[in-house]
Amino acid sequence: MRILLIGLGVLSFAFAPAAFAADSEIANDATGTSGAAVFNNNCRTCHSWKKDDNRLGPSLHGVVGRKAGAVEGFNYSPAMKEANVTWDEGTLDKFITNPESVVPNNSMKPFTGISDIKTRKDIVDFLKSNPD
Repeated sequence: MRILLIGLGVLSFAFAPAAFAADSEIANDATGTSGAAVFNNNCRTCHSWKKDDNRLGPSLHGVVGRKAGAVEGFNYSPAMKEANVTWDEGTLDKFITNPESVVPNNSMKPFTGISDIKTRKDIVDFLKSNPD
């Protein structure tokens, strides 16, 4: 019985990393930071990536390829409703860098942008993955 318990203990440690990796929202990058963590650290105060989970800002699930101001049931600013923008990697990067430069008079205040290129890329890559 004792040998069986020791064997089960060893096996649980052997499979723990695989179970943890399988449970991750998205794989870790070279710095050990997941896309979900970068999103959470920079965007989650106002946004969710989960479908139909509007908060202070609209859900960003499926944002890549979507027209600005198009999430059903979200009360966008007039500027965002009237923006002639379709979110792709380039427009998202520009918007995350400086929202006012892409959609003047938007309601993203007090957010003024993220200057770090890698952080912006990680956020865009994460949103492209459409995590659930």
